[in-house]
Amino acid sequence: QLQLVESGGGLVQPGGSLRLSCAASGFTLGYYTIGWFRQASGKEREGVSCISRRGGSRNYAESVKGRFAISRDNAKATVYLQMNSLEPEDTAVYYCAAVYAVSDMCVLSPKIRYDYWGRGTQVTVSS
Repeated sequence: QLQLVESGGGLVQPGGSLRLSCAASGFTLGYYTIGWFRQASGKEREGVSCISRRGGSRNYAESVKGRFAISRDNAKATVYLQMNSLEPEDTAVYYCAAVYAVSDMCVLSPKIRYDYWGRGTQVTVSS
């Protein structure tokens, strides 16, 4: 069964850190670009970060640059999102998604249609 499963969310104080994981099963993660997205209550989903199939290309939304870091371990079929200096505005459900890629490039664009999506993990930043 093809699936992505996110984990690592939770409640954290402003300025704190969390590391999200996205575990893939049922397909070869190394052939896919992975994106992290988030959706806050009452808002549209937005792209947060992406990483190309071999990790050679990484991109971030302006709102998280310098605070978030994406990485992947294809041998473990897992992609990570390290989130530091968290702010209340980062509160959202975070999703990972996979799209088949023929090159080692990734672009954060709403025009890209991802093939597989996880169910999300809640991140709440509050004091």
